[in-house]
Amino acid sequence: MEKHTLLKKHFGHKEFREGQSEIIDQILAGRDVLGIMPTGAGKSVCYQIPALMLDGITIVVSPLISLMQDQVVSLRESGISAAFINSSLSAREYYDTLDEAMNSVYKILYVAPERLSADDFLELSEKVNISMVTIDEAHCVSQWGQDFRPSYLKIAEFIDRLGYRPIVSAFTATATKEVRDDISLILGQKDPFVITTGFDRKNLRFVVNKPKDKNSALLKLLSGYEGRSGIVYCMTRKGVEEVCDMLLLKGYSATRYHAGLSDEERAENQEDFIYDRKTVMVATNAFGMGIDKSNVSFVIHYNMPKNLESYYQEAGRAGRDGEPAECTLLYSGADVRLNRFLIEKGSETNEEFSEEMKEAVRIKDSERLRMMTFYCTTNECLREYMLRYFGEKTSSFCGNCSNCTDNFETVDVTTEAMKIVSCVYRISQRKRSFGRLMIADILHGSKNKKIISQGFDTISTYGIMADTPVYRICTIMDFLIEKGYLVLTDDEYSVVRLSSSSVGILKGQVKVSMKLPKEQRKKAADAETAKNTIYDIDNELFLQLKNLRNKLASEARVPAYIIFADAALRDMCRKMPVNKEEFLSVSGVGEVKAEKYSEKFTEVIRRFKK
Repeated sequence: MEKHTLLKKHFGHKEFREGQSEIIDQILAGRDVLGIMPTGAGKSVCYQIPALMLDGITIVVSPLISLMQDQVVSLRESGISAAFINSSLSAREYYDTLDEAMNSVYKILYVAPERLSADDFLELSEKVNISMVTIDEAHCVSQWGQDFRPSYLKIAEFIDRLGYRPIVSAFTATATKEVRDDISLILGQKDPFVITTGFDRKNLRFVVNKPKDKNSALLKLLSGYEGRSGIVYCMTRKGVEEVCDMLLLKGYSATRYHAGLSDEERAENQEDFIYDRKTVMVATNAFGMGIDKSNVSFVIHYNMPKNLESYYQEAGRAGRDGEPAECTLLYSGADVRLNRFLIEKGSETNEEFSEEMKEAVRIKDSERLRMMTFYCTTNECLREYMLRYFGEKTSSFCGNCSNCTDNFETVDVTTEAMKIVSCVYRISQRKRSFGRLMIADILHGSKNKKIISQGFDTISTYGIMADTPVYRICTIMDFLIEKGYLVLTDDEYSVVRLSSSSVGILKGQVKVSMKLPKEQRKKAADAETAKNTIYDIDNELFLQLKNLRNKLASEARVPAYIIFADAALRDMCRKMPVNKEEFLSVSGVGEVKAEKYSEKFTEVIRRFKK
């Protein structure tokens, strides 16, 4: 039966979504596939339809019992013979399923990765024709993925033991390039067809709030979602219990889900939510994977997740019906500390990891937490920040996130545009071309060895944007490329070149305006600079001393002024002491503080003077 016919027959759709048709064709041609498709993009159809068309059975490796059960129930409802094998089955049900699989009753069989090495399952694999092995939530196979599971490493061993090579297809909603490469390598995919259908979900509005009282902020949000279905994610079981109790007390139709509940209660609560008997699900991240509820119109994160992969996957459970939906994150510094604790605890308690792997995972998780924290504190477009993290280029202004609506302003960048285009022109006069960052460094006046050695510190545009941060220069340059005033070549080493429209910029015939983040931090820094100019001190040294003071205060868990007041730091800038004796002459420095801090502060000053 043809793929469109099967799509209509079993799933009720006339047309495939983006990427689905291409993936199905590649699988039917016998090629391995790696599909990176956001939540709600229809990953399951990509392997379910080929499974019906291929000879033999398709084994789908899936990490969660609830996910398997939902998929199998849905498939059976659609008239497709499918089953699952996991720990929820009784001994009788387990052996009946194995027997029926051996008798070719099923076209699709879902299994937990741990089952792949069981003797009974290996015996089954020897007696049936496995046409395809599909790995769902494939990021779990990579130790660099956000949810690495050592049990997923059994998949490659299982495939190798078959004695023949089935088609290997893998799917996930979120994966950086590093993780994508790792998935294909570990699974031993042969020249896979790799497709990323795009991470952008335009119907989702992303919001970051920094409330003083999270409970009040949550209640205020929910009052605007009356009658609509949504999820509230909490980091801990205790958090789920407390938030759910509060909502019930306030009269909300809420239920809860976390790993500490019995299987029966989890199943009952999940059903209440799926069937709209309860409108709000309060849950840990144990909830949601594989839950195909289309009318979730909001997802609220009561706590910040530990990485962007998890956040985007969880937030993406909103708006699967294509309708506008809101994803709000309630951020506080305490979330960062709790996540750090959980990362350390996780690396210590995972006995399946070697010490080297524990350390590697801990370092990677800490870096991902840092990027997640930046998301919560940036003034830039939230959507652009997230998509850039996953390697996707987009506009720096989406108009559908809290930063774009609250923190952006329309700015006349005509002068900046003229400087940038002029720099590209000056570089081209020397028969050279560079990438975005190199051009931004030249404009900013960087002391980069490559710039100096090649003499680009002598061109007229060197350092003419020294007061503009490099990231902002790049943002304006991207806008000029997007509008066709410059061209970015499409090759391995992309470089920026002039276009036919560049002349209008160079001659000042074109006025350029764009949306940019308000320069709140820059204004604060400018105010500090102005203040220090009054005191006739070097602002750069002042900021270095201030950073040291803040670090020491953080370590001692005291307010920064307890270490030294700003007046003392300014006096250090004026007197520039380089030893303990000179340090004692600084206003506000006594014997005890000189004994305790002189070496650290004078080291900064000595290094600055050099």
